[in-house]
Order: sequence, then structure tokens, then C-alpha cells
Amino acid sequence: MLNLERYWENPHILEVNRQEPRAYYIPYADAASAMAGKRSRSPFYRTLNGGWKFKYYSSVHHIQESFYDSDFDASGWDDLLVPSCWQTEGYDQLHYTNVNYPIPCDPPYVPDENPAGLYIRDFRLEEAWNGKQTYTVFEGVNSCFYLWVNGQFAGYSQGSRMPAEFDITPFLQQGINRMAVMVLKWCDGTYLEDQDLWRFSGIFRDVYLLGREQAHIRDVFAKPELSKNFVEGVLRCELETAGSLTVTAELQDAEGRVCASGQVNADGHAELLLQVREPVLWNAENPYLYELFVSDGRETIHFPVGFRTVSVEDGIFKLNGQAIKLKGVNRHDSHPDLGQTIPLEHMIQDLQLMKRHNVNTVRTSHYPNDPRFLELCDRFGFYVVDESDLECHGLAVSGDFHQLTQDPSWEKAFVDRVERMVERDKNHASVIMWSLGNESGYGANHIAMAKWAQKRDDSRLVHYEGAATRYGGDTDTEDLDIESEMYPSLAYVEAYGTDESRTKPLFLCEYSHAMGNGPGDLKEYWDLFYKYPNLMGGCVWEWNDHGIRAQTSSGEEYFGYGGDFGDQPNDGNFCIDGLVSPDRVPHTGLLELKQIIAPVRIEAVDAGKGALRLTNLYDFNGLDHLSFAWKLEADGELVEQGVLHHVEADPQQSAAVTVPFKHLPTAGRCFLTVSVRLKEEKAWAESGYEIAFAQFDLGGKPAGADQEQVWLDQLRQRPLSIREEGSLITVEGLDFRHVFDTVKGTFVRLSKHNVDMLQSPLAFSIWRAPTDNDRNIKHRWMEEGFHRAGMKVYACSIRKQSGHELEMAVDFSLGGYMKHPVLKGQAVWQIDGSGEVSLSVKVQVREGLPFLPRFGLQITMPKGNELAEYFGFGPGESYIDKHHSARMGKYMQRVDDMFEPYVMPQENGSRYGTEWASVTNELGMGLQFTGANPFSFSASHYFPEDLDQAGHLHELMKREETIVHLDYRMSGIGSNSCGPELLEKYRLDEKAFEFALRLRPVFKEDE
Repeated sequence: MLNLERYWENPHILEVNRQEPRAYYIPYADAASAMAGKRSRSPFYRTLNGGWKFKYYSSVHHIQESFYDSDFDASGWDDLLVPSCWQTEGYDQLHYTNVNYPIPCDPPYVPDENPAGLYIRDFRLEEAWNGKQTYTVFEGVNSCFYLWVNGQFAGYSQGSRMPAEFDITPFLQQGINRMAVMVLKWCDGTYLEDQDLWRFSGIFRDVYLLGREQAHIRDVFAKPELSKNFVEGVLRCELETAGSLTVTAELQDAEGRVCASGQVNADGHAELLLQVREPVLWNAENPYLYELFVSDGRETIHFPVGFRTVSVEDGIFKLNGQAIKLKGVNRHDSHPDLGQTIPLEHMIQDLQLMKRHNVNTVRTSHYPNDPRFLELCDRFGFYVVDESDLECHGLAVSGDFHQLTQDPSWEKAFVDRVERMVERDKNHASVIMWSLGNESGYGANHIAMAKWAQKRDDSRLVHYEGAATRYGGDTDTEDLDIESEMYPSLAYVEAYGTDESRTKPLFLCEYSHAMGNGPGDLKEYWDLFYKYPNLMGGCVWEWNDHGIRAQTSSGEEYFGYGGDFGDQPNDGNFCIDGLVSPDRVPHTGLLELKQIIAPVRIEAVDAGKGALRLTNLYDFNGLDHLSFAWKLEADGELVEQGVLHHVEADPQQSAAVTVPFKHLPTAGRCFLTVSVRLKEEKAWAESGYEIAFAQFDLGGKPAGADQEQVWLDQLRQRPLSIREEGSLITVEGLDFRHVFDTVKGTFVRLSKHNVDMLQSPLAFSIWRAPTDNDRNIKHRWMEEGFHRAGMKVYACSIRKQSGHELEMAVDFSLGGYMKHPVLKGQAVWQIDGSGEVSLSVKVQVREGLPFLPRFGLQITMPKGNELAEYFGFGPGESYIDKHHSARMGKYMQRVDDMFEPYVMPQENGSRYGTEWASVTNELGMGLQFTGANPFSFSASHYFPEDLDQAGHLHELMKREETIVHLDYRMSGIGSNSCGPELLEKYRLDEKAFEFALRLRPVFKEDE
């Protein structure tokens, strides 16, 4: 064992020789190169990213060698790319856990078998750095590390996701230098880093050297200040220098014009004031940035500057004096291959996707993200809730949630985390709130954090959800600027909105848990956010699934989650809870969010006459950057189209518009759709990209419906041949042959021109493969046997028979062993001379049961039935509480394309509000379905049981048959994986209902 000071178990020692925290920057030689921001072109910067020698130990106690000696032979060690997480490189254990600590809960102590990673890097400094102060910066190391340079101990640091900077000048030598680092997997800081994520280790963010003059600019706090009327602006530049310097500051506008400049002699601390007349204000819709260049004549440091104010006035959250809504998501640093090591292009991809889906806010859950991410947020235009690297969720399991925040011996560790975040990120216009962390109890140490943040920076708000009264803890929340909640009920949110005694706005830092097929309750929240001024919006949990790309033994790729790598304890697929997949493919939940938080709302005044009301929901923008295209369709076919001209409405204002279509079609199901699109290309979307849409049902019935009815009525009069053989009743017509089984109480064969349409008997179904948001209710469903419910036939009789018609009544129940039947009903089946089968069913559900997942008809069709055509909400999946991003129309899709590939298979692919559908083979031979009322329709190559039993997509065995569901109703999706229970109006909770369907064998090409 190395003879080391055990800093890793001492909460009083957070660092040794680490520099005081400062703003993030890279010094350059001049303003032009500073503006370009190419770090490698700075003469004062030298990356240490790249290949390091590496050796992994399962325990720090196993290290016997003095690896940090300058002459140590590491040639036999592995090569490891830095930055990286060592778990994604094949070392140690991939491990996902949410609440539970992966170690015994015994703060500040960690297991003696504490894994360690040893890193060695040789580097040479150019002669131009002779005489300079040389610093090394580690932007992120999990969880703590010891540093040696040329065999001499240079420092120690902990706090995984914040920079650590060391002055290594005294340890350097001419020629080759050696840096050695020992990283420990766990330290006392681990108790403060119990976030819901994969537990990665190592040097996972950038490492570099800075060569500075002996006297240099050490820190800059560029604080924009505005007069009450926003006419006058002052940029207050608080400077800290190492040594005596003459410092100049120049502020340029976005067009490169110098609008203010100044100079000051500084020796330690100084201040410069730059006056700006009528500054252009920064906001997420118009992220106008000035460029500040601070120079000492040798080094130039660049900071983008956004003039803006953040305030709470009369309980309302405001930016630049304007009440705004935060349309946010929670975002982890997460990459499917690299873990928490995030490439710049990956960050850009995330932000572009967010912009494309109308997101304007990011909460950096639950730690400061890579510093370059905030630079991107400044320029793309996002509001950022910057969160301290602090979560003690595992203490809730131990029974003392507030243990550490109430312990004075941990105050330094708590405050250190907010201090280093604020100092690093203080110059970013995008940061509008400092967050004190997440789920860590609440007490004196949090209050000390809040007081420190407010004293250091009074231009932003301080947020912490963990002070909510339901958690207990300290009741003193005076130093918190807003009220924050996670996953509250709609009733709570509305009660807050109507409570005039509330002096703080309400922010839902987490709501609408987007796990798997979800969320399904977004609209209800946003109806309230828009209704009440003191509701400032919220952040959906969360942005992306945290799956790790893996391969089966046969080479099949999949995304792994907790438990897939032998990790214990684990929280399974609870990390698969995002709006996008691990490789950033949007889920339908993101499309739903995009439409619900869209910045333009269009409502009908008299849609049949084209009279609409348009509301501009932007906080600052007009509508001149948007175009409004419209189209009129009948039966899914284009009738007329055009563009609305001169559409104008100020922010938060409405205007009347008229769609100038010539006339409504006299036949056909008619819909008017207005598409809101970008006029010009943006950094995040192409010209013509759709921001939002609105669709209006103008009524009507399908063209030719009357003629088809006449034709069908004629066909229905064709003679039938009815033959009974035992329990089977065979019904034949001119071109069809159907068979009904009186024992099974259902049709076992439907055919036309000798083409069989059924692989299995028709069956009633109440079960769906539970979604992630069913994770709580599914236990009650299974207790009542919903998943094993089979059909019992009590009686089956012919009620009516003639030469061209047969009608049978079936008294039945659905239930499973051990329990009383879930429901009882009567199904009336009718068949006529056309070959069409009509079903009318009346159902009584047993009292005392939870709501049903679904009720409908399950049809198993033979191999080859791959084409689905329908008129309903599409083209993607849609549900009763998750269809606002879908449009009514006529769609033709392959069955495979109706499947939604969630990382963990579950109910998916239903089409809500379907009026008719058909499933056929490539030649158009199959079945057509029509409901007396709109129904939910799906077609898949998987039974619900197949989806339920598979833990991953690669475990699904695609069936040749096509399984069709025609549901009277499917219960909604909700977000109860973590959020409130499914709203009652979206539950199939009726105790009595009726359902009617018609099934018709078709040869579409002949009709």
C-alpha cells in the first residue's frame, strides 16, 4: 500500500494545493484568435488529452509500486484514451443505480476495497514557456485524485464534475516531464454524488496545461446591469490579477463594432465599468451576444456577454421585465458509448434537437455540465438552471435524509460545490438560476450555500427543490427565490396558481416522467402553466435514455441498462427514461412535447368559414420569421392549399386570421390544417422546418359512402349457405366462407375467394404489455389476473337466421384463475350475404377492480398481411392522452413501421381515434374494420405477452403473423413511473359499456 494521506475519507479536506475557483476561459494571443476559440492555436494552451499509460487496481491497497516516480517504467501498462470513463473502456464494473448508494452508507467512510486507476503521461514544454507560470487543469475527475509531477506530490482534489487547477511550475524541469495521477472510485464526496446515473470513474473531461505570465489576469466577473427602463446598460467587470497589470477591456456588439472600452491599473483586484447605450437584450428567442475582450497586452481573454435581467415581481418570474414560461428538460451528460465523456458535436446535437422541438430551458441534472455546453447555450439561446454537483439521495434509504446537510462538519463540502460552480459559470447569460443540488435533504448547509450564492451573485435566482415541506428538514427557505416541486398532482399545481398568498413563483424542476411510452399528461400541465402567471413552467424528466451500447454473444447490438452487466444493486431500466433514445432518435413523447409547448397556438372561431384565432406565445418575438401554410383535405386527399399573408401578433397577443379556401367539399371527411414553419434557415433547422401545426375537423362523411352503402346493401341480400357440424357453423356466400365455433363463442375462420384471413380465432382482449408508466398499476392488474384473462362461454345461440343473414348471441366472461371474472358480457355476431361480420358487445365490469388496460378485439392474421391502411391519428403512435402531435388523416404503412422500438419493449404503436382501417397482403387481400365510433387500432408482429416478457429489443422474436387490436378504448399513458397517477378521464374505468365493429373481408384492388 502506498504511504498516502487518506484525504478521501476526510470531509474537512477537499483539496490540497488546488487553485481558487475562477471563471472558465482559455487565454489567447489576440482578440481574433480568442474570438475564433480554437484552443490548440493559443500559444498559452497545451492539451493533455490523448494517450496515457494506465493501470487499474481493484483496490487502492493493492498498489505497492511507486508509480509516480519520474523514472518508473510504465511501458508494460495499458494505453488509455483521456478523457474517458474507465468502465466504458473495459475496466471495473458498469453500474447503474438510482437512489441506493453502491457502497455501505457510513459517511465519511468508503470500502477499503476502493478501486483505483493509475495514469501516467509524459510531455514536453516548448521553450517559449520558460519562465511562465504553468498550470494544469482537470475539468472533471470522478471521484477524487492525487497528482504528482516529476515524482513530486503536486496536489489533491475531489468534487467530480468541477474543474481542479494546480500550479505545477515548481515541479517542472527542462525537457521531458512526467505527470502521474491516481484516481479513486470512491471518497467521502461519493456521499454527495448519489445521482440517478451510471457510476463512472476516471479522468472523464478535458485535461490541459496553461502557460501564463508571472503577472496575469486570473479571473473576470462580467456583470451586465440594466436601468429599470432597459435603456442604459453597464458591464461591470470585476477583475482579479496575479501581480500588477494594466488591463484593457473592449466590448464589441454582434456586428463587430466597438461600443465601449476602458483601461485600469490592477494589482490584485480592480473594476472596470463599460457603458452601453440602448443595449440589445439577450433572451432565448434572440440570443444577442456582445463580445468582451479583456487583455493585459500579452494575453487576451474572451467572454460572450448577454445583457438581461432575472427577477421575481409580485410572485411572477420575469426575464427583462417580461413574464416568461420555462419550457424545459432535464439533461444528463450521457453518451451511449463514452458514458459521461461528451464530445462537443454531441452537445451541439442535443441543443439542436431541443431547439427543433421548442424547448427553451435546460436543467443540468444534477451537476454542472461540461463548460463548453454553457457556451453553446449562450449562443443557441437557452435558459439554464445550473445545478451543483450534490445529491445525497441514498440517505433517504438509511432513514436520515437530512443527516449531512445538518452536520456542521460537512458545511465546507456543501458550500465548495456551489462556489466552484458559480465561479466557473458566472459569465454565462444563459444561466438564470443557481441550483443547490438535488434530493439531498435540507438544512443549515444548504442555507449556507444559498447565502454564499446570493452574496457572490445577486443577478440570478437561487433554486432548490429539496426544501419542499413534504421532505421535512429545516423550514427556513427565505434564501430560496422560488418554490420548486417534483411530479406534483395537477390539483396541487392549480391550487398554487390560485393561491394569492404565494409570494414566490412555482417551478416544476421535474414533471411528466418521459419513461418508455410516455409521457401522457403534458397538455394538462401546460394548460395550467399558461392559465396562472405565478406558474413559471418546468422541466420534463428527462432528455435522453441512458442506455449503454452493448452486444450479445452473437454480435447483436442493444442498449443495456441496470443489471445487464451484473451490477448490484441496480435500478433496472429506470435510466431508460428520456425523450430521445441513447443515440438521440426522438421518441413520440418528444413530438408530443414539441406540439404542446409550441410558440404559436391556433384555435377555431368558425373553422368551417376559415375563421381562426392565432395566439403568439413567444415571450419576445413577433411572427415575422414564420410562414403559415394551410391545406384543405377530404378523405386524406388534398383539395386546396395556400399561404396566409400578413399574419401579425405581438408577443403574448392574439389576432384573427381567415383561411381563404374557396369552398368546403360537399363530400368527404374534411380537415383544415395550418402548418407554422420557419421562413429562413437557422443554426438548428432548415428553412421550411415545421414549428407547430393546428388541425380542425370540418365534418363530413367519406366520399361515395352513400353509393357504397347501396352497393353493400345489395350484397347483403345475397343468399347464404349455413351448415352445422358439431360445434362448428359454416357460413358460405358467393365469394366467402366463414366458420363460427359455438364452443369458443367466436369466429375461427374468415375467408374470401379461398384466402384465409385468420390464423387464430377472434378473441376479446383486456391486457396490454405494461408500459413503464404502468409500473405501479400493473401490480394491481396482475393481482386481479388481467394478464391471464381467458374467455368462458356460458351460452351460445342462434338468435336470427334467414336466407341472407345469421345472428348469434354469446354470453361470456373474461377472467383468470383464483379470481372472480373481470367482466361479463354478451356479444352478438351477425353475418350477411356480403360476407361482412358485425359485432355488438355489451360489457359489465366487476366492481372494485382497477381500471382496465384496454378492451377490444384481438385478431391474429396469417403471414403476409403486411400493409395497414387507416383513417385516424397518425402517422406515429397515438393514445387518448398522447395524440396532440398526431394528425387525423389517411395513412398507409407497413406493419413493421407501426412499431415503436423502445429500449425496453412495451405497449406501443396504437393509433387513437381510428374511423376505419384495413390490414392486407401486398395484393390488397385482407380485412377491413369499421367502428360505430372511433376506436384504437394497432397492427404488430408481437402479442402483448411477447412484449411483456422481453427485457430488450433483441430478445423479441418477430412473429410471421400480424396481430391486430381493435380497441373500444385503451387507457392513457400518463407518467406514473414517477409522476402522479393517470388522470381519471383517461382511464378505462367504466363499469358498463357497449362496443360495435364491422369486419369485412376485402380484395381492395377489385373494389
